Amino acid sequence: MCALAARMGRQIGLLIDRRGTVNHVIVGDDRQIFLPDVGRMRTSKGRLRGVRLVHTHLKGEGLTDDDLTDLARLGLDLVCAITVRADGLAQWVHIAHIVPTRPGEVIHDVRPHEVLEPLRWPAAQFDTLSTIRDLETQLARARPATSMVNAREKALLIHVGPEPRTEADDRLDELAELARTARVEVLGRVVQRRRNADRDTVLGAGKLKQVIVEAMQADAGLLIFDHEISPAQMRGVARETEMKVLDRTQLILDIFASRARSRDGKIKVELAQLNYNLPRLSARDDAMSRLTGGIGGVGPGETKLEIDRRRARDRIHKLKHTLKRMAQGRNTRRKRRQRAGIATVCLVGYTNVGKSSLLNALSKSDIFTEDLLFATLDPTSRRLRLPDQSNVVVTDTVGFIRDLPSELLGAFEATLEEAHEADLLLLVADASHPRLEEQLKSVERILKDHDLDGHPRMLVLNKSDAVKDRATVRELAHHRGGLLTSSLNRDGLPVLMTQMAEVLARPPLGSGYSEKDANEEWSPL
Repeated sequence: MCALAARMGRQIGLLIDRRGTVNHVIVGDDRQIFLPDVGRMRTSKGRLRGVRLVHTHLKGEGLTDDDLTDLARLGLDLVCAITVRADGLAQWVHIAHIVPTRPGEVIHDVRPHEVLEPLRWPAAQFDTLSTIRDLETQLARARPATSMVNAREKALLIHVGPEPRTEADDRLDELAELARTARVEVLGRVVQRRRNADRDTVLGAGKLKQVIVEAMQADAGLLIFDHEISPAQMRGVARETEMKVLDRTQLILDIFASRARSRDGKIKVELAQLNYNLPRLSARDDAMSRLTGGIGGVGPGETKLEIDRRRARDRIHKLKHTLKRMAQGRNTRRKRRQRAGIATVCLVGYTNVGKSSLLNALSKSDIFTEDLLFATLDPTSRRLRLPDQSNVVVTDTVGFIRDLPSELLGAFEATLEEAHEADLLLLVADASHPRLEEQLKSVERILKDHDLDGHPRMLVLNKSDAVKDRATVRELAHHRGGLLTSSLNRDGLPVLMTQMAEVLARPPLGSGYSEKDANEEWSPL
């Protein structure tokens, strides 16, 4: 092989399986070879490919970046480059293999491969099969045990951005909760701190190789990015990793789709999905670009891609019209309550802070609750009698989340409508959450963006039974003018209902009770 490569002036490569059979012979140019598709050669998911690459180098160089990339991206047993002298004799043997990492390890700067010391030919001695067996044993040990029952997928979570490590970890914690809600088992995390994401693959080339190795040994088939990535980046990552790729928005849309129960909720989720996917419709293969104009048609006709886009736009128009009619129905019901003189209270706040549990505790009802994000997607109302014997309607709404994707705003339309029409907002927060302040700021930002920051409201710090540092939370409650409550043991609920009655008994804004007075008394967040 070395003599032939020298005589041709081209690199020659062999793909050899573990029985020593040559599966492919590859002839390249003087600088590189181009590997065939080896996607079907993988012996089983989460293991090495079962083939090794042995090829020649003609310019005295060792293993190149392309060699190491192929090693990681394809999961080869190992890669070997033999430097060839001008007379066609072998000189040096360069070998590299994948390096397993520990299960659940957050990848930062760990190299995904090991390059061995060069061996001089012909004295080179290397036990290939023993090395491969040892590597697969290490990979098996590094693979985490399955912990989630009935998990739909197994995934790695990825964060790329300039944020400090603590903020990156916070964002990945929340992404892990979203994944748990979607029944996705998280097997590892990847963090790369860089100012700008790579325009083709988000991650840098070296980090991408690490991701491929981690995914292979963890038996993960899904990558989830904690921020929105472009269609081109999604295709680039999928092409390089041969894995399914999602971003945070898609994950939230999946959760919404699985939890929507009412006709209104299902329509809003479908509309959000269409708005997200429309700009991402693109020609993925030759079949998407074939003309579908029939015989005798004038002009080239529409392409499959154009038809898909037109149908999506038509469906969006129809869904918006349907939602408009539903909104009119909700408005009619609200006006009927107003004419009956029934005050309305709206529960708003971050997702999974216990709004539904609080409404159950106040009204002694059995609204569905679960320790998952977005357990509630459709507004639910219950009638409640306050200590002054007045009746109010309390509405539970879908929870907010930070960096709310624009495509999902429609899914929150009913929540925002209820909030605008409410006489009082109960801003519910999880007093036991380690990122309580950040969640409050996120909700405040959303309320301000929708002109709700001046609305009469009360801060309710729920889940006080789970608080460890009660002194800090009490200080926050005092500073914010909030009230500590527990839906579990009903602590603080009588005081909450009494204060609700007092607030609702006051004259509304514009009736001698100024907005300035309201803001001073009920301090906005």
